Amino acid sequence: MHVVITGANRGIGAALHSRYRAAGWQVTATARQGAEFLPLDVTDPESQRAMAHALDGKAVDLLICNAGTYPDKHQNLADGYPAQMWADTFATNVTGVFMSVQALLPNLQMSHTPKLAIIASQMGSSTRAPGGSYVYRASKAAAINLGRNLATDLAQLDIAVGIYHPGWVRTDMGGDAAAISTDQSADGLVARIDALSMDTTGRFLTWDGHDHPF
Repeated sequence: MHVVITGANRGIGAALHSRYRAAGWQVTATARQGAEFLPLDVTDPESQRAMAHALDGKAVDLLICNAGTYPDKHQNLADGYPAQMWADTFATNVTGVFMSVQALLPNLQMSHTPKLAIIASQMGSSTRAPGGSYVYRASKAAAINLGRNLATDLAQLDIAVGIYHPGWVRTDMGGDAAAISTDQSADGLVARIDALSMDTTGRFLTWDGHDHPF
């Protein structure tokens, strides 16, 4: 089995990389930098094409769209959230997901049981609106919506799509005060992805197996 993981150089992506490699999967780990990774800047169409070329003719059984950014933690409403921050964040968290799927769609179609996993966040749920983090929240809301619509279209190709909240995780993004470790998150996500099928495609689940409102 072959998995491609975007943003696999740190945090949840690195933990997922470790889990799948230990389970005997062929792992293609991507990152913007690092000799041990397949180079991929998810925001760059040329980089996406280069990744697709490197994997040409190879079946991908699972694509995990994990690469993400959260740049607006300490912005304020009065004079923060510059336009370029919105553009850069959506380029990674939304457009980057779409282009990764588009680039590897032929590879997914080569698999007998293809799956797509999108690492979103409960911060994008319409049921959670505590204010702040406007850019990140909006981008993750868009990623959830993207996943839902991909699930509809990819059902015609028998590609199952899972959308996941990885938990509040102790990473550079989540901070030291977060509730769970990368190991706990990765273990839960692997279990959720393993259970993903065409019968459950399009659901938004938490790392520990609960349906999350959109």
